[in-house]
Amino acid sequence: MQFFGKDIPWNCITKGDSASLFLFSARTIDALFFGGGPIMRENETLHYFDYAATTPADAAVIAAMADCLGIDGVFGNPASSSHSAGVSARRLVERSRSQVASLIGADAAEIVWTSGATESNNLALKGYAELGQARAHLITSVLEHKAILDTMACLEKRGVPVTYVKPSATGEITADIVAAALRPDTGLVSVMLVNNELGTLTDVAAIAKVVHAAGALLHVDAAQALGKTPIDVKAMGIDMLSMSAHKVYGPKGIGALYVSKDAMSRIAPQMHGGGHERGLRSGTLATHQIVGMGTACELAMQNMTVDTVRIEALSRRLLDGVRVLDGVVHNAANARRIPHTLSLTIGHPGFFTFMLNGNLAVSSTSACNSASGQPSHVLSAIGLDSEAASRTVRLSLGRFTSEASVDFAIACFERVVCQCRALAA
Repeated sequence: MQFFGKDIPWNCITKGDSASLFLFSARTIDALFFGGGPIMRENETLHYFDYAATTPADAAVIAAMADCLGIDGVFGNPASSSHSAGVSARRLVERSRSQVASLIGADAAEIVWTSGATESNNLALKGYAELGQARAHLITSVLEHKAILDTMACLEKRGVPVTYVKPSATGEITADIVAAALRPDTGLVSVMLVNNELGTLTDVAAIAKVVHAAGALLHVDAAQALGKTPIDVKAMGIDMLSMSAHKVYGPKGIGALYVSKDAMSRIAPQMHGGGHERGLRSGTLATHQIVGMGTACELAMQNMTVDTVRIEALSRRLLDGVRVLDGVVHNAANARRIPHTLSLTIGHPGFFTFMLNGNLAVSSTSACNSASGQPSHVLSAIGLDSEAASRTVRLSLGRFTSEASVDFAIACFERVVCQCRALAA
């Protein structure tokens, strides 16, 4: 058949049915001329590979949250200590605090509730900058999430000196790279434990040693690491750590900042009101969301080893299936990484993400970059030009990923590569 002046083999477009052919044509026209995305057929299974963007709440999380709502639930204000409704709510909040602390090897008193990792990052960085004038210099990397980079940019406008280090040839931020950027006035270094686009795993324990030797604090963005890789803040030398519940099968709108006892007095609150959370974060505590995060963290402790083994096998199956395809490159393949997140560049100029089946949920970049429509700064930092970055897809696996979904994804990429080769012929 003819498509945009090209002879396209039927088997490269469809499985052989005219409905699939129409779907491909409609999707292509919609995306090319109207800015639309992939079309999902009704009554078909969604194959979800965007766990790095968000995760579905676990059934146990939903049930625990529901118990905190309604007149028969634990709905009281945790700050109301004069009656049983408030006392019961406070008890659940503190139990949840302990559940989160246990997952990262912290003390419960070192957990500060926030609305998510973005707020946690802001509290850590702005909170330090407000009090750390004697050692005002901050260090971060060009690979960080926008929640870090935009906060650093905001601080720079206020006159705070910031250094942005670049990754190694393998796409990693190493202790040597950080050490080279340290100055006598460096007060805080902020790095992510797991990169949200590449899945690379940072050796924060090694970084902590050089940071502490210089007398500075280490903040770690663990939004993509929580529940996926073991974290022990004491053993790893982490002073502050940002977390988000919705990345670990909990609800959106709730997160936490771990602040070590030594660092507690070195950050200033950024939200004022009732002096909640030891004065670091005011605002009525959302019991149901906090319970959701606590439950999610407890489940992560119970399931992390089993989940990781299963996801590692699925990730290997997926990689083995797509790496043999012409032009497919696995980014940061030689770096230390977790199996949950894969970054693949499709080496065909005719490739667009919308060509993938609408029932396959993947991302072209991080969810935050997708919202802005800008090329991925992470991919640019590891050497991809804008064209290659536009042909890069992130697939992230999780607790509910099945072998059938992996095989579906492989088949989708096989068809798309075939389509691209036919279009280029």
